[in-house]
Amino acid sequence: MSSYQLTPKKIVKKLDQYIVGQADAKRAVAIALRSRWRRQNVSSELGEEISPKNIIMIGPTGVGKTEIARRLSKLDNSPFLKVEASKFTEVGYVGRDVESMIRDLLELAVNMVKSEEQENVKAKAAEIAEERILDILLPPKPVEKRLDSILADKTPDMPSEMDNQQPDSTREKIRRLLHEGKLDNRLVDIETVEQKSGPMIEIFSSQGVEDMGLNIKEMFGNIFPQKKKMQKVKVSEALEILQQEEAQRLVDMDKVAKAAIERVEQSGIIFLDEIDKIVGGNSQHGPDVSREGVQRDLLPIVEGSTVNTRYGMIKTDHILFIAAGAFSSSKPADLIPELQGRFPIRVELDALGKEEFIRILTEPHNALIKQYVEMIKTESVNITFTDEAIAEIAEVAAIVNERTENIGARRLYTIMESLLDDISFDAPDMAEKEFVIDADYVKEKLQDIVEDEDLSRYIL
Repeated sequence: MSSYQLTPKKIVKKLDQYIVGQADAKRAVAIALRSRWRRQNVSSELGEEISPKNIIMIGPTGVGKTEIARRLSKLDNSPFLKVEASKFTEVGYVGRDVESMIRDLLELAVNMVKSEEQENVKAKAAEIAEERILDILLPPKPVEKRLDSILADKTPDMPSEMDNQQPDSTREKIRRLLHEGKLDNRLVDIETVEQKSGPMIEIFSSQGVEDMGLNIKEMFGNIFPQKKKMQKVKVSEALEILQQEEAQRLVDMDKVAKAAIERVEQSGIIFLDEIDKIVGGNSQHGPDVSREGVQRDLLPIVEGSTVNTRYGMIKTDHILFIAAGAFSSSKPADLIPELQGRFPIRVELDALGKEEFIRILTEPHNALIKQYVEMIKTESVNITFTDEAIAEIAEVAAIVNERTENIGARRLYTIMESLLDDISFDAPDMAEKEFVIDADYVKEKLQDIVEDEDLSRYIL
């Protein structure tokens, strides 16, 4: 679906297929994504002045904050990076600097564009790989120099007209056998470029650890020639290996880097999780000192600055930032005022209860019940959940979340694993291929764990 067709209503409808509830959050991200398309379609002079609609999502863990952002990026095929704000440190402290998130996002975009370009040259790469395999199966005859070509100082590599009139029927026969798959299991020796491997080198500099490390690797790679190795593989495998190798050669990396930078600058999305963890306290020593410093380091990135990367300079002015946090012991107003101003949209996500858990188990395209049914089906065992069983699972999840730590929908994973533990273990050897899970089975399997609060803390 093109960006023009992605209206806010359609975005929300798409998100509804994977995320239950949270209508306000879906509405906010839909407007933010559509606003990006609107900015790209106004005059370029005015478009440069329009800021992205950055969002702060407020809500407990396991309610869908990350999933909303991830699904949003897939809708628009945007470069997406999730980072935890708590991993960054202020300049001067040992740790990751905030600019590294931009470099990481660009690396993801480069890989995205490179994959797309390789797909575009796939047909050409397949042709070249086929010719290389034919050369291995039937090595070309050496060209003999003729007296007239020696006297005329002609290159012997160019075939004469007489040679062109005699097509190589043997090569064409082998090509036909190759297309029919009759040579797939034949072993051949191919020469491939050996992948470089070695110890990781970390260098601390103003450009960041990751960027300098990659440049060091490239520098040594240019000094020493690439090593090649011989592999004995089947023809079918050789075709795939050579096709990938040729596809990489056909891709113009300068073009890829330029397109990736453009994509990050215009449609990149960064999800800043745990932003509430960098809210500084009143302490003037210890880890709290650097927290406000991280906010101040984040400020120019979110406001719009230029970051140096191995592919060139990149502007962050129009990257969409979606921040998220539980804010259980703090609130968005505790962030430094300058950073608050760069996140104009605030949206609160609702905690999940029994009714939401029932919907999560059954409604989404990737519903948890569907996942387990399909996995067990690979063992030729069909399991069926009754409506009462699903309601009981949701009830247990809600009760355990109330009694212990509330981890939202993630509680369903722990309960499903405990519930299906015996079936998962015995499935390959089960004589009974049809198995119905009802409410009584759920109660029987989970009763002891739910009743013992101490045990539920460890098991669920």
